[in-house]
Amino acid sequence: MVSLRCKMMVEEELKKLGLQYVVLDLGMVDILEDITALQREQLKENLLRSGLELLDDKKSILIEKIKVVITEMIHYSDELPKMNYSDYICEKLKYDYTYLSNLFSEVKGMTIQQFIILHKIERVKELLLYDELNLTEISYKLHYSSVAHLSNQFKKVTGLSPSFYRQLKAMRHSNLEEV
Repeated sequence: MVSLRCKMMVEEELKKLGLQYVVLDLGMVDILEDITALQREQLKENLLRSGLELLDDKKSILIEKIKVVITEMIHYSDELPKMNYSDYICEKLKYDYTYLSNLFSEVKGMTIQQFIILHKIERVKELLLYDELNLTEISYKLHYSSVAHLSNQFKKVTGLSPSFYRQLKAMRHSNLEEV
């Protein structure tokens, strides 16, 4: 679960099965009572139909925790941490960064840093579309060293400049008004 919508879907599936939970957070559920094999299988099948997966093995669970920490850090916190992302992730998960990094790369086929960059660019897109902050403010908010660095990274990932991306929104909006 890496979004609030996913969290709501899991909550709905737990209710359908009559399972009460103590904690339902992004990427994690603590169920109050013991779960039967049948309930577990039903939950697994229902989640799969919704595009979600019940994770059993420790590696998958740890990868999901890394993804959740990064997603929460970039998309759901008002300000990114002042410390290195690697230190932040280690502090949150209580694991050595080299271990986490190697595991993540092995399973996901990309580095944690690449995953962070992709999420930061998604966040930049959101902020550009909201049109509340200028590029300098977005750059500062997401801890880029400069607007040029943000712009270069944005173009590398999307193929578009941030200003052109923002113009696309305006063009789509004006096209809708003509309909």
